[in-house]
Amino acid sequence: MAQKKGKGVVVWVLMGLLILGLGGFGVTNFGGTVRSIATVGDIEIDVNDYARALEREMRGLSQQFGQPVGLQQLQAFGRDAAIRGALITAAALDSEAARIGLSVGDEEVRRQVVSAPQFQGLNGSFDRESYAEALRRQGLTEAQFEDRLRAETARTILEGAVIGGLAAPEAQVAALTGWALERRAFSHAELVAADLADPVPEPAEADLVVFHEAEIARYTRPEIRRLTYVWLAPEALSDAVEIDEETLRAAYEERIADYVQPERRIVERLVFPDAAAAEAARARIDSGDAGFADIVAERGLALADIDLGDVTEADLGAAGAAVFALEGAGVAGPVDTALGPALFQVNAILAAREVGFDEARDDLAETVTIDRARRLILDQSGAIEDLLAGGATLEDLAAEVGMELGTIAMAPDTRDGIAAYTAFRDAAFAAEEGDYPDLFELEDGGVAALRLDGIDPPAPRPLDEVRAQVAVDWTAAETRKRLVALGEEMLAALDGGASFDSLGLVVTRHPATPRDGFAPGLPPAALQAVFATEPGGHALVAEGGVHLLRTDGIEPVAPDDPDAAELAESLGSQIERGLADDLYSAYAAAMQARAGISLNGAAIEAVHAQMR
Repeated sequence: MAQKKGKGVVVWVLMGLLILGLGGFGVTNFGGTVRSIATVGDIEIDVNDYARALEREMRGLSQQFGQPVGLQQLQAFGRDAAIRGALITAAALDSEAARIGLSVGDEEVRRQVVSAPQFQGLNGSFDRESYAEALRRQGLTEAQFEDRLRAETARTILEGAVIGGLAAPEAQVAALTGWALERRAFSHAELVAADLADPVPEPAEADLVVFHEAEIARYTRPEIRRLTYVWLAPEALSDAVEIDEETLRAAYEERIADYVQPERRIVERLVFPDAAAAEAARARIDSGDAGFADIVAERGLALADIDLGDVTEADLGAAGAAVFALEGAGVAGPVDTALGPALFQVNAILAAREVGFDEARDDLAETVTIDRARRLILDQSGAIEDLLAGGATLEDLAAEVGMELGTIAMAPDTRDGIAAYTAFRDAAFAAEEGDYPDLFELEDGGVAALRLDGIDPPAPRPLDEVRAQVAVDWTAAETRKRLVALGEEMLAALDGGASFDSLGLVVTRHPATPRDGFAPGLPPAALQAVFATEPGGHALVAEGGVHLLRTDGIEPVAPDDPDAAELAESLGSQIERGLADDLYSAYAAAMQARAGISLNGAAIEAVHAQMR
């Protein structure tokens, strides 16, 4: 039965792909003597099949990119050649299937057609009129479609025979699994400035000059954009806003849910199939035989699956009274709910909260004032935009509208003042010299406009300006260079039989760590070095510091490790897919060579010309 079911799935996939493949290009037909773009053996690749495949690929890429993709772009991606290759491969397999006499009978073709959902009527049975109409829309006769279906099915059988039954070599899977899950214990010692025999001296002037020139990118000032702007913030208009008592009380009522909140409880609900099951679960909880979480786990659920969050009594409907009758955390019920009998666990009680009008007054006044100021700005925005459109300068806006006028030098990391707004930074770095200022909105409801006055390109900072930082950087670089040299000497000594202790190093020992694990205080390169070193071997890593490493031992993967079984299954599947792809490619190439390929360049160009 399993084999029959699997075969059925393949048939449905074939039918779906075949019908999908007929769609899109409609009934486009190339007349005259232009019938095929290529011949593979005795099989011709119809120009309409090629055109439909191109159209289908363009539709797919258009959906993927979110914009129309035409033939020229398709060719730039090399997809037209890939489509021709796929059609040639299919034709080569069809040719081989015909050569060896592989085919399916009329009864199998009929079974596939009459059972296809695409050709069924409203009553769920095969509808010949629907079948004929679907083929007419695609410009195909029943005989043509059934011949294609017969060829598709035979080709799939041939492909299955070529790649079916492949199994990944057990030794390869075991070796890869063992490699991936192997763990290693190791020790490390970090070299620091105190380990140097002589301290690093103060840099000489010549040292600073050479280092500054060699590392000039560190000391290059970024591009600076010099801008003039006008800005109108809600806070700037707050003094002009008057709020009366009635408005504040109305705002309080509108926001009453923020100030008056009933008691809420953090609740979980477990629904049972019937009252008897719910009562039995409650009895087990009351007797101490099981906890609420135990009952949840027995049902194959997690607490997150039944979490209702914080709810009011009204939120729980008929169950609210029972749940809110509890004086503390505990279990309520069983209670009948719309979903069935349920137990409720109360995990916490959130007390009712009520903030009176007088207590909320200051908060309300600030909120309402800012809201009114935002509306005032919105009301003025149209007039400001009209002034800009009429040629008003930013200085004119400051004088006529009362907007704040200012200048700023913007580097990529500037975040001061108005540059704290993302919208302003975006506009600043999009502006070009000579642009007319546009009004744009800021995140808090304010508005602004800006003008790019000039751009100072990146420029090296002179040594005198950054001397102190250069000295710090030179010292760090010189220290690291000397530590690496010391590390290389110690590495040679360790390889010659010395120990960490004999070299006076402070050692940190790490337990068995997986290949993709994490070692505190060490860069990823350290673990990579450990796994590249045999037990007892040493390595030097100069990344994120200077580290000497010793591999202490290897812990192979345990035979009963569940991760090993899961990984082995995944690796086996990947290897089998790779083998299948390689074998199929080699077989298809051999079939193409056996059949012989003749391309019709004129026909291919004719298809392309019609689609441009």
